Amino acid sequence: MTPASYKQHGKGEDVRYAIVQSPLDFLLIAATDRGLCIVQLGDSIAHLEAQLRSEFSQASIRQTDDLQGWMQAIVNYLSGSVPLPDLPCDVRATAFQIQVWDALKKIPIGTTVHYSDIAGMIGQPTSVRAVARACATNPIALLVPCHRVTPKSGGLGGYRWGIDRKRALLELEKSSQTIAVEG
Repeated sequence: MTPASYKQHGKGEDVRYAIVQSPLDFLLIAATDRGLCIVQLGDSIAHLEAQLRSEFSQASIRQTDDLQGWMQAIVNYLSGSVPLPDLPCDVRATAFQIQVWDALKKIPIGTTVHYSDIAGMIGQPTSVRAVARACATNPIALLVPCHRVTPKSGGLGGYRWGIDRKRALLELEKSSQTIAVEG
């Protein structure tokens, strides 16, 4: 998706999507011909579809079955049975967001880091709030694992798709890591 198309809410884009019930409520994935542009978790199909239509209000949007391979890979991951494969993505972001998201992908499964750690990893140690904002605007849950970032002050911090889901993801990944090490 070109930056201009994204800025114009997907004008001229063909966005396909699918929704399934997952171990963490409903899962919506949406993609262009170049890759996934949205991976979201939510309580209701209607809410997830409304978010998609708001984000891509000028795009041609249609529900499809042709995303089942990617969907199954994500559901299998959420079930704790397999690692999440590297799936193609088509998201547009600022250079800073991409830097943050690339750093997030390096966090090992089953571990957490602080926002300040990510700021240090990208060479901008004073940009802790901007790192938190980049995490909050991540449109592709799980593929960019912002759930693995917590505040230095303690607790889990926020999560775009709900703190209960963040907790569940961290527990899932911790148990999956233990199984992988023991196996």
